[in-house]
Amino acid sequence: MLAAMVNRLRASLTLFLALPFVLSLCASQAAPAAAATPHISHLFIIVLENEDADDTFGANPPAPYLGTTLKEDGAFVPNYFGIGHHSLDNYLAMISGQPPNQQTQADCGTFTEMTPGTLEADGVAVGQGCAYPDTVHTVANQLEEKGVSWRGYMQDMPTNCSHPTVGGPDLESGESPTDLYATRHDPFVYFHSIIDRPTCQQNVVNLDQLSVDLRKASTTPAYSFITPDVCSDGHDATCADPTQPAGFAGINAFLSEWVPRIQASPAYDERGAILITFDESETGAQSCCSEKSGPNTPNNGDGVAQGDGGGQIGAVMLSPCVRPGTVTQTPYNHYSMLNWVEDDFELSHLAEAGRPGVKPFGSDVFDRPDCQLGTKLQVRPRKAVVGRKTTFKFKLTTQLPACRKGAIVSFAGARARTNGAGAAQLVLSPARSGAVVARARPPICNPAKATVHVAAAG
Repeated sequence: MLAAMVNRLRASLTLFLALPFVLSLCASQAAPAAAATPHISHLFIIVLENEDADDTFGANPPAPYLGTTLKEDGAFVPNYFGIGHHSLDNYLAMISGQPPNQQTQADCGTFTEMTPGTLEADGVAVGQGCAYPDTVHTVANQLEEKGVSWRGYMQDMPTNCSHPTVGGPDLESGESPTDLYATRHDPFVYFHSIIDRPTCQQNVVNLDQLSVDLRKASTTPAYSFITPDVCSDGHDATCADPTQPAGFAGINAFLSEWVPRIQASPAYDERGAILITFDESETGAQSCCSEKSGPNTPNNGDGVAQGDGGGQIGAVMLSPCVRPGTVTQTPYNHYSMLNWVEDDFELSHLAEAGRPGVKPFGSDVFDRPDCQLGTKLQVRPRKAVVGRKTTFKFKLTTQLPACRKGAIVSFAGARARTNGAGAAQLVLSPARSGAVVARARPPICNPAKATVHVAAAG
C-alpha cells in the first residue's frame, strides 16, 4: 500500500511540474512526446529563399520535387517559421542565435562593424551593424572547439571566404550573369570569430567542393550548411544567366540534383539528415515559440509586415531516422533548429536558441524508434600483444536485425563491415600498447564500441 501511495504522489508531482511547460507552448500546439532523438552524425542544411509555406507545399506545388516528392519521403514541418525580415537576419540566426538588428534587416549593403556589440547575460549582442565582434560565436566556433568538422558550401562563391571589406560596400549581390553569389546568404562571413581566423578560408567554400567531400564519410563534415545561388534558391523570378532556371523551377532543379547526391553518399548512410527550409516568407511576419521583437529592432517583420517573426515557411527533414510521410504540427523556427543542432552535438545554446519557449526537433520528427535502439559490440580476444598478428572477431547485437548487417567496424586503423548476423573479422598486428577502442557504426541504429587491451611485446 505504501508503494502505491508513493507512486500516486510521484505521478501527481510530475503532472504539476509539467503544467507550466505545457501552457507555454506557442500557438496552443501539443508538445511532442518526450523522447530522446537519435544522434545525427552528418547534417546537411539547405536554405532556400522567400516563399510562403502555403505556396510551396500547397495542393499543386510549383516545385514538385520539394512540395510533393521530398515532403512524402521525409517529415513535413508545416509550422516552421522565419524569425524576421529580410534575408540576412534569418541566416545569422540559424548559426548564431542572434536576433535581427536594423542593419541586418536591411541586408547590410555596407559592411559596417556591429557596435557596441555588448553581450547580454543570455548571449545576445546589443547594437547595430553587420560584422559581429569576436566575442560573438557561432555554431561553427562551437563545433571547432569540440573537434567536430563543419563547412559552409556557397554556390558561385568566387573565392573561399569571399566577403566585403569591413566598412566598405557589399558588391556581391548575385545580379551578374557570371556571378550569382550573394554575400547576404552566407552567414559565416559576418562574424569576426570566423573571418579573422584561418578557418574561414578552409571551411567557407564554393559548392563544387561538396562533390569531392561526399566521396567518403571521413571527408564529409559533420555539419554542412548549403546555400544555392540566387537563381537556384528561388530568390530571383528570372535569372541573370538566361541558361539557368529561376524561381520555383530553380529550386526544383537544384534539389533534384543535390539531394540524391547527398543521399547516395556514405555519410548520409551513417545516420545522416537533410533539412530543407527557407529563410523567410514572401508575406506576413507570423512567429512562434514565444519570439518577441527586440532588443535591436522594434519590429522583426521590418518592411513586410508588423510582427515578431519572419512568417510561415515550412520545412522538410529527410533521414533514415524519419518515417516517410511523417507530418508534425509542432511549431518550430530557426532558433529551434539551432537548438536541436547544438543538442545533437552536445553543445551549449547560443543567444536566442537558448531562450525558454525554444524547443528542438523531437520524436515528432525523428519517429523511427529503431534509430534509438541500443546496440552492443563484442570483441574476441579482448587482450593482445603489440606486433603479434591476431584475428579479431567482432559481434554486433541489437534488437533490430536490419542494424546488424552492413555496420562499419573501425579498429586499429582498419575497417570491416558486418554480415547479416552482425559478425565481422579483422586480422592485424596492433601497433601500440594500451586500450584500443573498436567502434561499430550501424546504418541507422546507435553506434557501439568495445575495448581491446594491448600489452607491450616482451
